[in-house]
Amino acid sequence: MLGRLFSKIKSGLAKTKSVFGGVFDLLRGKGKVDQAFLDELEKRLYLADVGTQATALIVDRVRQGFRDKEVTGEIEEFVKKQLRELLTNETPGIQWAATGPTVIMIAGVNGSGKTTSIAKLAKRLQTDGKKVVVAACDTFRAAAVEQLTVWAGRIGCDIVKQGQGANPSAVAFDACEKAKARQFDVLIVDTAGRLHTQTHLMKELEKIHAVVTKQIPGAPHEVLLVLDATTGQNAVTQAEQFSKSVKCTGIILSKLDGTAKGGSIFAIKQKLGLPVKFVGLGEQIEDMEPFDPDAFVNELFEKG
Repeated sequence: MLGRLFSKIKSGLAKTKSVFGGVFDLLRGKGKVDQAFLDELEKRLYLADVGTQATALIVDRVRQGFRDKEVTGEIEEFVKKQLRELLTNETPGIQWAATGPTVIMIAGVNGSGKTTSIAKLAKRLQTDGKKVVVAACDTFRAAAVEQLTVWAGRIGCDIVKQGQGANPSAVAFDACEKAKARQFDVLIVDTAGRLHTQTHLMKELEKIHAVVTKQIPGAPHEVLLVLDATTGQNAVTQAEQFSKSVKCTGIILSKLDGTAKGGSIFAIKQKLGLPVKFVGLGEQIEDMEPFDPDAFVNELFEKG
């Protein structure tokens, strides 16, 4: 299992790792930590999509700790430690309900990989022995309900749905009732794929949130925002807008295997305080893994 997981991380980060090559080449070079070195470190971290805030923080700490010292392996280990700390989450994984079903709301723009991510998450939870039901509340987009229905059929997962154009809050209500009555462990609530600029659809997200809160005490226990890793820094803007409408608790970063922009994880965490909880590392239904900051950073700096 560990070997398979390491292999997924390795292949999934191949493109992101290629742009981090400039960072570790600098850190493994020779010379002194002078202003030219610090400027170059800043440039290379920025090019790796780490983001302005996180880059400035790391460079400042290197300046304070190593100014005018020789470049050694100690600096590389220090930078790796800073990167890991930027990603560390005090509450890793899913926060489970003490009693009754755990409700996980999923948000995200169309095209972010939201529907596939829901299927992957449901499959992972089923593999962990959980009884899962999904609520097809993305009733505005043509074929959205059908797509989720197909995925649910493939993985043998229960689904609560109505027709296209149905009231999303009504679907959420029905799903909460079913989850309680049939003692499901987890209810995953899909929400309308939307642009973060569409105010009326953001209001629907707030309504769904209100319904599940009323039906199941403490719900939603997680509100996970699906972000497409290939969009890089643009994902930060999406996350900011969604967080204004509903309190997100974490990120599912999809399509990480297809991009060199995986460094945006650092920018999202630094700017919003939202941890990446799961990552999509491939196209297969099993290709979603809990995010591991140590494995992520270590692989970025691994040779070869």
